[in-house]
Amino acid sequence: MLITDLPVHHTLVSRVEDKGFTELTEVQEKTILPALLGKDIIASSKTGSGKTLAFLLPAVHRLLTQKALSKQDPRVLILAPTRELAKQVFGEAKWLCQKKSLATALVVGGDNYNDQAKALRRNPHIIVGTPGRIADHLEDKSFFINGLEMLIFDEADRMLDLGFAQAITLINRKADHRKRQTMLFSATMDHVELNHVLDTLLKAPVRVAVGSATAEHTDISQTLYFADHPEHKDALLVNQLASLDYNQAIVFTATRDDAERLAAMLTSELPTRSSRPLRGDYAQSKRSLTMNDFARGQFDILVTTDVASRGLDLSKVGLVVNYDMPKHPEEYVHRIGRTGRAGNQGAAVSFVGKRDWQSFTALKQQLSYPIEPEAHSELPAKFKGIKPKPVKPKAAKNASKDTANGGTSAVKKTRRVKTMTGEDIGHMPMRRKPAPAPDNDELDNDDNDEG
Repeated sequence: MLITDLPVHHTLVSRVEDKGFTELTEVQEKTILPALLGKDIIASSKTGSGKTLAFLLPAVHRLLTQKALSKQDPRVLILAPTRELAKQVFGEAKWLCQKKSLATALVVGGDNYNDQAKALRRNPHIIVGTPGRIADHLEDKSFFINGLEMLIFDEADRMLDLGFAQAITLINRKADHRKRQTMLFSATMDHVELNHVLDTLLKAPVRVAVGSATAEHTDISQTLYFADHPEHKDALLVNQLASLDYNQAIVFTATRDDAERLAAMLTSELPTRSSRPLRGDYAQSKRSLTMNDFARGQFDILVTTDVASRGLDLSKVGLVVNYDMPKHPEEYVHRIGRTGRAGNQGAAVSFVGKRDWQSFTALKQQLSYPIEPEAHSELPAKFKGIKPKPVKPKAAKNASKDTANGGTSAVKKTRRVKTMTGEDIGHMPMRRKPAPAPDNDELDNDDNDEG
C-alpha cells in the first residue's frame, strides 16, 4: 500500500514522501487504518518494522483534523521505556509537526526537572517521555491529562521489565477521559505481566501481529563463534571488525568496564576506525552527546552495554557484535535488530564461551529457527560447548534368583511394634545362665540330714 493511499492530512503525506518513504510497511498498513477510526490498537512486530510512524501518523492527523477535547491538557502522550528511545521518538514527532503549529515536549529522567515543568505549563500538544518522570510530574501537578485524547505505549513489554508498572497504572488512572484512544506496541504478546494489565489499558482493541519476534530476520545474517576466554574474544573481535564490510558497528558487552576497555583496545588495534564507549552510568548529557555523534557518523564503532539495545533507529549500522551473549533471549533479538533496518542488509556476530553457554541454550530454545556456534577458521577455539549430563536411571534393588528367572521375589515382612497398645515387647524366650554344680561336701551333708 502506498503512502498516498492513506486518508490522512495531505501535508503529512508530502512530509513523509520528502523523507523517501513511498510504501507502507506491513505493520503500518494494518495499524494506521483502524487507528484513524479511533479504535484502540495492540500491535506486535519485529524491530525495524516502522512502528514509530505507525502511531505518529494517526496521532498528528487527529490533531490537525479534530477539535481538542480539552483547551489546556495535552492531546497526545507517548511513553517509551528508555531516554534514548524517547528522544528518538520525540525527534520524529517534532519533524512531523514542523510548520503545523503543534508544540511538542520531551520529558525524561536525567534532564532538568524545573525546565520540564515550565515546558509542561505551556500546554504542549504532544508529550513524549519515560513513565517514571511523567508520573513524577503528574503527582506534582505540573500538568494534567484528564482531557488526554491519545495514550501511546512504545515497547510496553520493556517498560514492565524495567519496573514501570506502578507508573503506568498511575498514568492510566489520570488519563480518564471516556473518549481516550490507546495504542500499545510491544515486541511480543507473550509477556505475562503485560497480559495482566491489557484489560485495564485498552477497550476492545484491534490486535495486529506481524511476524514473530523470535522468527528469523531475513535481512540479518547471523554467525556465532566458539570462544575460549576474554583474550580469545578480543582477538575474534578485532578480526571481525577488521575484515567485515560495514559502515558503522555496535559491540555489546555484559559489563561497563569491558565497554571502556574494548573501546580503548579497538582504538589502538584499528587506527583506521574510531571507537567510543557508552555506559548506563554516564551522565545524561554525556550519553546524549555520544549517541548524537554516533547517529551523525562522527565515529565508527560504539561499544556499549544493553543501554543501546532497543528502539534506536540507526540506518548506517551494518554490523552488530555480541561480545557477551545477553542473559535474556529477547535482548538478543533487540540487539541484532539495530542493523538490517528499513530493508537494509546487516550482519550479526556473536561469541559463545563457557560463561555464555547457558544464555545460548536459552536463546536456542526461544528462537523459532536453528542457530549453532562454529569454530572460527583462523582463530579456532578449544571450547566446543557443554554437553548435557545424561540422566541416570535409579538403580533397582537387588532381585533374587527367582526374579532373574522370571519369578516373583518374596517380599520380606517386617514386624512393626505397636507402641500404642501397651503390649510388652519381651515375648521372645530367654536363655537363663545355668546354676553352678553343688560341691561333694554339700551332698554329704544332705545325706546326713535325711538320716
